[in-house]
Amino acid sequence: MQITKQADYALRAMRFLAKLPPNQRAATSQIADEQAIPPSFLAKIISQLSIAGLIHTSRGARGGVSLAVTPEKVSLLDVVEAIDGPIALNECTINPAVCPNGPDCPIHKLWCEAQSELVAKLRKTTFASLVKKAA
Repeated sequence: MQITKQADYALRAMRFLAKLPPNQRAATSQIADEQAIPPSFLAKIISQLSIAGLIHTSRGARGGVSLAVTPEKVSLLDVVEAIDGPIALNECTINPAVCPNGPDCPIHKLWCEAQSELVAKLRKTTFASLVKKAA
């Protein structure tokens, strides 16, 4: 499994926003420049993060992008799922019926355990903790 480029860019953008003082906005052009994200790609990401309720956007001379929630309340899992949907290491973790070996398959159990551990780690890691580690 590899995280999509879109989710990676979204995580970079959210980390950038989490480092800003509370209620401060950033221009999308600034985020794109400083995080090496293609501007047209960032526009789509910003839209998805806004729909998910993770960021606020405003237009105009004093517009920009800001977090909709505090960095302590938004996890890496929130962002990845907002962009890519639920994490699934294998199709069988979502729908065990697709496996010809059935629910007794030892590999299915391994996929489910690994997925649970990954989801738990991403859920536990907030943007506040990432900003704190970088400081």
